[in-house]
Amino acid sequence: MSFPMPMLGGVPIHPHAGLPDESAQPIGGSTVLRLSDGAGVKMTHWRKESGSISGSGWMPPGLAGLDYNQPLELRSTQTESIVGTATSYTLTSTPRPDVTPWAEALVGKDWVLAAASTVDGVMSITPVAGASLYRACWLPVYSVFAEPAQRSLSVSNNAHGWSITWEEA
Repeated sequence: MSFPMPMLGGVPIHPHAGLPDESAQPIGGSTVLRLSDGAGVKMTHWRKESGSISGSGWMPPGLAGLDYNQPLELRSTQTESIVGTATSYTLTSTPRPDVTPWAEALVGKDWVLAAASTVDGVMSITPVAGASLYRACWLPVYSVFAEPAQRSLSVSNNAHGWSITWEEA
């Protein structure tokens, strides 16, 4: 499988703009409430993702023409995965439409590719003889709000640095 480029607002971030470092973390309306006996109860109202993409390369990423006042489609290259003994998993985010989700099986000490299909966000993995675990993998796509990139230039290194933060819409 050739690895795709991250994309923001339909613009691919080319490797010449720097191989990207991506981060993602959950944000959400959850809190732990305490009952009269001190026992904790977690209350969750909603959950979304936020993160950043940054890089440093020979050229800027070319994202200055995007309309940052509107939600943008972010096609991430950070792999999401679920591991377990089952052969059916509900994916926790939407997979990129240009990269088919894939599965792996742990046979002995090695992860091997396993046949799988994904329909309506549910991955079904074909059982593999001798497998002790299965892993459902995909690259997510998000609808995000972002600000224009923070930029830097190192003339001595001929490097354009950039960083974008985002939050799921």
